Amino acid sequence: MASAHDFTFTTIDNKPLDLKDFAGRPVLLVNVASFCGFTPQYTELQKLHETYGPRGLVVLGVPCNDFGAQEPKTEPEIAQFCETGYGVTFPLTSKQKVIGGDAHAFYRWIVEQAGEGAAPRWNFHKYLIGKDGQLLGGWPSRVTPTAPEMVQAIEAAL
Repeated sequence: MASAHDFTFTTIDNKPLDLKDFAGRPVLLVNVASFCGFTPQYTELQKLHETYGPRGLVVLGVPCNDFGAQEPKTEPEIAQFCETGYGVTFPLTSKQKVIGGDAHAFYRWIVEQAGEGAAPRWNFHKYLIGKDGQLLGGWPSRVTPTAPEMVQAIEAAL
């Protein structure tokens, strides 16, 4: 695969989600979980969506249960949790594997592009994809969505 635009997810409400539909817009893709110490980052992700969405940024949450079994809920439960608990209005995918041989193809591509060290190490790992579908950067869980380095990268991508 040549770019992130070559991948497809399924939305949390079971509809196709082709990343090629976001061509020309940067995408901040984040693996998320409901019962993680980093779960409050949903608030900052929503803030990025509200602030930069009108300028083209797509925030995309990818629920996963790979780390500490911190996302045991079903897709409808995850959607309700995000909406009622954090006011999330940005798109979410169906629950995905993000590490290992059975990881979603997008995450295997990340490792091919940037090396094994680029794979998520925990929930709320962030990847910024450029307008052209190329990987611009990755940030671990401890880097908050509105940290200066994240905001700077997002503004540069816009």
